[in-house]
Amino acid sequence: MDLETLQGYVDHWLNRYDWRRTEAEINQWPQHLVHAAGEKLHVLHARADDPNATPLVLTHGWPGSIVEFLDCIETLRQRWHVVVVSMPGYGFSGPTHRRGVDTHAVAAAVADTMAQLGYPRFVAQGGDWGALVTRRLGEAHADQVLAIHVNMLFAMPGPEMDDPMSLLTDSERERFTAAIGRIAHGTGYMALQSTRPDALGVGLEDSPVGLAGWILEKFHAWTDRRDGMPIRIDRLLDNLMLYWLTGTATSAARLYCESARAGSSATSPWTGRVGVPTGHAVYPYELLQTPRAWAERRYDIVHWADQPRGGHFAAFEQPALFCADLAAFRDALG
Repeated sequence: MDLETLQGYVDHWLNRYDWRRTEAEINQWPQHLVHAAGEKLHVLHARADDPNATPLVLTHGWPGSIVEFLDCIETLRQRWHVVVVSMPGYGFSGPTHRRGVDTHAVAAAVADTMAQLGYPRFVAQGGDWGALVTRRLGEAHADQVLAIHVNMLFAMPGPEMDDPMSLLTDSERERFTAAIGRIAHGTGYMALQSTRPDALGVGLEDSPVGLAGWILEKFHAWTDRRDGMPIRIDRLLDNLMLYWLTGTATSAARLYCESARAGSSATSPWTGRVGVPTGHAVYPYELLQTPRAWAERRYDIVHWADQPRGGHFAAFEQPALFCADLAAFRDALG
């Protein structure tokens, strides 16, 4: 994070930012603290006017929060009962207090939460960690999950593919190569959070400026900024406040470590298959650009949409495109 940009954020945070506005915005929606599968989850619950609407659970990633979806909820609830979860260890769910809270544990907690809310069957959506949680929901909780939708799809080729690169189209090869470059030069944070999250957390929870530099850098690195920063400054600070006010920077980082140990991280080998209907929205500046031929070996793809704009934080950057794509996915499900 360059110093001048960070100083601009801090100046706005100190002198012009209004947390009470965001507090009121969040509090317009019903919320619950749910104890599920041994963890505490904060959920924001916005029912559709139609009592027969399909339930949709949205799961964020790092360094995101429920703030990513605030500009989408009103549109989404026209067709869905919307449930937005704070992952265990993040935001209003509060810090985790035991070992072993990996992506599989998070998925179990989300599934339990949806059952407690009265939704025996639901659709799941996610990006970043949320995509891994959503994948797990579709794989291990298929008795509850009607379908899944992701904006980051994990499906690396296995040994059964003799020449996986030969399956790519020219445009997929170009996007894949560009994505590999972005990943290669931007994953030092992952190595640290996967091995020494508590050492890092001391600094993040002691210094708001340190936390800002660590988190906001990722929004500058991972968003589609061809037309400038797509997320307004107050929204970026709203997200930052979800970590600062709740003291969850350490436990959020710990998800990397626990998932790496459990073999359920983004880089862990996965040879499973998701048998429920799956949708994928491909945003051009997403870190991971999985070719469709690879995806179809691991998922039941029923919807695949290439988006004109957007990066890693789909709902945050392009809420209109995000909502429209989920509407198209809903139509594809019939």
